[in-house]
Amino acid sequence: MALQITFVLIAIALAFAVSASAGFGGSLVLVPALALLLGTKPGTALAALLLAANNVMKVWAYRRTIPVKRALVVVVLVAVGAALGALLFVAAPEKVVAIAVIGSFVLAFVVERLDLTRAKVLGTHLFAFASGALSGFSGTSGPLKGLAIRNLPLDRLHMVGALSLASLVGDVTKTVIWTGANLIPPGGYLLTAAAVPLMVGATLLGRRFNTRIGERGYTYLFWTVMTGYTARLIAGL
Repeated sequence: MALQITFVLIAIALAFAVSASAGFGGSLVLVPALALLLGTKPGTALAALLLAANNVMKVWAYRRTIPVKRALVVVVLVAVGAALGALLFVAAPEKVVAIAVIGSFVLAFVVERLDLTRAKVLGTHLFAFASGALSGFSGTSGPLKGLAIRNLPLDRLHMVGALSLASLVGDVTKTVIWTGANLIPPGGYLLTAAAVPLMVGATLLGRRFNTRIGERGYTYLFWTVMTGYTARLIAGL
């Protein structure tokens, strides 16, 4: 039991730090860790609750660099997609979803390299909705949310702010639906309250790291998280 608690706390702290640094990516660590210990549904639901609470801290930390107007359409589409995905939690075959996301990631990478502006505008809205839907029925949005926000004309701090807001809305939407479906495991809200100090510390550490790495460093960090998402999907095939 002690080892399990230690494992969970380490996973929570690492997830929160990655999320605060890059603006997203916490689910990459937290969802598989909690699903391994608690099972797919309760682990995924608890991860959504923890990440939703952590995103409150992130939104507060980046409150001065949240581009609400520019990111509003993306955030709304993420919320709508997350609601639909959460209601269809286990409807889609996991392998089909993973293949589709990997294909989307490759396509989006090519679009960015070639600077196809029209395709990027269309992709922003498409990726935003798809990321919410994917997050709703798999617990993680994969690379799509990052791609949707990256297509907006934002510097790194405003990009992290936009990602934090989109993550908050998506995770809160999932948490509300999964709480109503009794998927949050017993003690989940108590664990979330106990993890608040970790949220504060990891968020401040992640924000400090983000402000020091510069635009090029953030680009490397962004694509490292994106590659991690894709590697996880490939490993699950």
